[in-house]
Amino acid sequence: MIRKYIWVVLCIGLLGQSRAESLKPIDYVNPNIGSVHSRWFFYTPAAEPFGMAKLGASTNGSYGNVQGWEAVGYEDGHTSIDGFPCFHEFQVGGVVLMPVVGALKTNPGKLENPEEGYRSRFDKATEKARPGYYSVVLKDYDVQAELTATTRVGFQRYTFPASDMSRIVFDIGNRFGESGAVRNAYVKWDGKDVVEGYVITEPEYVKKYQAGATVNMYFYARLSRTPESVDVFYRDGEIRQAAEIEGAGAGMSLNYKTKAGEVIDVKIGLSYTSVENAKLNFETEAAGLSFERALKKVTAKWEENLGRISVSGGTNESKIKFYTGLYHVLLGRGIVSDINGAYPRNDGTVGQIEKDRHGNPKHNHYNTDAVWGAYWNLTPLWALAFPEYYNDFISSQLLVYEDAGWLGDGIACSKYVSGVGTNMMSIAFAGAYQSGLRGFDVEKAYQAALKNELGSEGRIEGAGKMDVNQFVKLGYVPYENSYHFGTHPGGSTFSASHTLEYSFSAYAVSQWAKALGKQEDYLRLKELSKGWEKLFDPECKMIRPRVVGGAFIDKFDPLESWRGFQEGNAMQYTFFVPQDPQSLIRKVGKDEFNNRLDSIFTVARQTIFGGGKVVNAFSGLQSPYNHGNQPSLHISWLFNFSGKPYLTQKWTRLICDEFYGVSGEHGYGYGQDEDQGQLGAWYVMTAMGLFDVQGGATVHPTYQLGSPLFDRIEIRLSPVNASGRKFVIETTGNGPDAYYVQSASLNGKDLDNCWIYREDIYKGGVLKLKMGRQPAETWGVKEPPYYAQ
Repeated sequence: MIRKYIWVVLCIGLLGQSRAESLKPIDYVNPNIGSVHSRWFFYTPAAEPFGMAKLGASTNGSYGNVQGWEAVGYEDGHTSIDGFPCFHEFQVGGVVLMPVVGALKTNPGKLENPEEGYRSRFDKATEKARPGYYSVVLKDYDVQAELTATTRVGFQRYTFPASDMSRIVFDIGNRFGESGAVRNAYVKWDGKDVVEGYVITEPEYVKKYQAGATVNMYFYARLSRTPESVDVFYRDGEIRQAAEIEGAGAGMSLNYKTKAGEVIDVKIGLSYTSVENAKLNFETEAAGLSFERALKKVTAKWEENLGRISVSGGTNESKIKFYTGLYHVLLGRGIVSDINGAYPRNDGTVGQIEKDRHGNPKHNHYNTDAVWGAYWNLTPLWALAFPEYYNDFISSQLLVYEDAGWLGDGIACSKYVSGVGTNMMSIAFAGAYQSGLRGFDVEKAYQAALKNELGSEGRIEGAGKMDVNQFVKLGYVPYENSYHFGTHPGGSTFSASHTLEYSFSAYAVSQWAKALGKQEDYLRLKELSKGWEKLFDPECKMIRPRVVGGAFIDKFDPLESWRGFQEGNAMQYTFFVPQDPQSLIRKVGKDEFNNRLDSIFTVARQTIFGGGKVVNAFSGLQSPYNHGNQPSLHISWLFNFSGKPYLTQKWTRLICDEFYGVSGEHGYGYGQDEDQGQLGAWYVMTAMGLFDVQGGATVHPTYQLGSPLFDRIEIRLSPVNASGRKFVIETTGNGPDAYYVQSASLNGKDLDNCWIYREDIYKGGVLKLKMGRQPAETWGVKEPPYYAQ
């Protein structure tokens, strides 16, 4: 069914303009785009924006993954389903239900032999996926499964055939997705209509950064019908009748006799703190709520959130990419705290978020993958259209700082799970403040960010930047590879990329210090922000790692990845100076900078701006430009700083058209890594013709201008940080090959720069761009984009 849905959307043009105008943003979203070789948290259609309950089908989630990051969960090309998990987050997964008919099996089986387990084949024609809803017919059982959710409650509805052996399997005690090994699990039936329990897991990244810590998931499920009997089992073990079971591998089967077309609903309250709070979440959000009503509510939430940015004109394919990208932005990071403000603390105890005068928690707590690169896509978009969430996110991260003493770049139920061993959270903090957000403890947030930049004494590995003492002492991190792919107080395998990252984050906090009048901090951090210069080799005019002692690394290959550079190479990382692009341009030479940058994109286009059609998260690491990974995502926008904004317009438009696709395989490159909405957010920002190389880090941040894909874009602003009601971008003469800006005006006044201050957008107004097929080489070059020193 989903393929039929896509076909209908792609053919809207044939149905006339009135039909196209009747579609809402939600109608363009296709959750299956890019789902081939995608991460565990990628495919969760039945969820609210930023919700805790994230439900979806799994095709290979039961496989788990060895290192904790590999692609697993749902793939568009798979043909059988092994269950419907309720938890999907970075390093978090579990509480899996599966409706079956026939003899009970205690193992899900494998994709190549579905009949060996309880998994079921399915036909794509029966599958429906949209924001807030998922449905499929399990072919082997003739059961229709439907999913939806509230914030903390998952709804699973099954329509059974006539059978004396209809069952609902609760697979609780087994590794699923990125959850890691199961330490313990428990499932209990109350003899009537309630099943409750928990699973305690040891995710691979938790083991790495907080050995001995766990991630706990709790549930309270209410059944619409009492089962005739209940069986319990351990995976691949014997089946017996009982009302409860405990231990790794634990599972339960609820057994029914059903009539043809009989519907059984299961509503599952979820929590990361206790069964009692899972029950409270259920009773507060869903006790009297039907599946239909829940679906209506979640659909309304998606429509409101997606509708904050409306676009018209452009192609239908670009709208599908745009709103699917925005959907991923809103799906990416999920709530951890309960309805009463209880949340799992870093030390394993339960904390309590402060409440307001009405007795409600002042903010929520969230899980998050690393913000590595998020300052180029996610946080500028949050600041623009979802500032209330950005506020919440900063307060959420401060909880971990308060509880454990350090910010974390990657959090799973408050446990440190940095996927990259660094920590860029300071940039997100500074960007929030500079974007006018004040809904958090500003002084505490600043001190947390300052400690993140300078602190080394007692620093824990989960906070990343274990080599930051070298950066503070020397101004750069030396290459030291005695720890395989590791970081330690003496240096790092990724020394050059760390130096560049720490220089940028030092700049971000220096600007924040400047805004707060903290002059001493400002001057110290400003000096550290120049650390990148210590690795600039004037002979090759590239960033080159230095070993302990200061010598440049030998046998230097600009396209070699992993030697001094994390998930990238010197060709890509040399452009990682967002805090001071003009200085980099001067060092390289303006003409050489432009020629090199333009030729890089010319070459990279041959491999679809990344790894070509190789399905692998790291397939483009040795490319001169790799759009499938974070370190490269700002590079196409640097022409705005080097006097050739028309090349930013050209290359960003081509990346949108060619790197991004609308199929399961060709969505975000070919099987590359859509890290909790980052590549989707890049598309959304770029399709609006807005981007910020500095991620809001400077005093008076700007949005640099590119080539909007649509005739009209309307952004609904928020009183959280804006005085205006909406900001509109209008283009004339736009088209697939007419992507060059000829002239511009802002609120009726000619605009000769290729950038505008962020505060001018917040005031509301209209940006008009006249587009054409030929470059306008003299437009937008009056002054390069502003950034403070």
